Amino acid sequence: MLPIAWIDEDTPLPPARHALGPESDAPGLVAAGGRVTPGRLEEAYRKGIFPWYGPGQPVLWWSPDPRMVLPTAEFRVSHSLRKTLRRFVRTPGCEIRVDQAFDRVIAACAGTPREGQDGTWIVPQVMNAYREWHRLGRVHSFETWMDGELVGGLYGVGIGRMFFGESMFAQRTDASKIALAALVTFARENGIDLIDCQQNTRHLASLGAHEIGREAFERHLAIACAAEDIGRWSYDASLWERLAP
Repeated sequence: MLPIAWIDEDTPLPPARHALGPESDAPGLVAAGGRVTPGRLEEAYRKGIFPWYGPGQPVLWWSPDPRMVLPTAEFRVSHSLRKTLRRFVRTPGCEIRVDQAFDRVIAACAGTPREGQDGTWIVPQVMNAYREWHRLGRVHSFETWMDGELVGGLYGVGIGRMFFGESMFAQRTDASKIALAALVTFARENGIDLIDCQQNTRHLASLGAHEIGREAFERHLAIACAAEDIGRWSYDASLWERLAP
């Protein structure tokens, strides 16, 4: 593996372009070390960098190239998902909530391995940092509720008019897809054109996500993150009409 930057709590993260290349053992790795705190996360996300590491490892900071993104205008609603959304919208007791059970959502996501991976990257240090960042108003959860029960959802980071998706979970069929569809309608309503998905998976690709180069991602990031923050994170059920009439 090529040398990487080792940082401490006071060292700024290197630019994302300093990440290891495809010829290395860890393409996309920008730096190692430091702690995961809300302040560090704010710096990282604005640079297109995120933490991802396992138990017993130092904090590892990544910026993959290419980057998986979901343009909200290109969200793909299959025939079966459209039927699911229509049924969800019309069934009493089914609703989307935002930020009502964040701690439960991130805990459930921690127990859900990413596609093609064993275990979880949401180690206790990461979970605690995102919980604190949530209390500061930067991290949000979109939650699928049925009959008063939380059955699925996702969480991610909102900066300006950019949303960085982090993880999702489902305890009932399509519950996470329902939450994602709600996020997309909310994003369209609030001028969020792109949702960062970080890494390529077949599941995300089936929903309309695709890869773009780091330079294109950073150009979008600079504009979107500089925009005014969304004032209120809540879900209006009337938004469903734009996606599942």
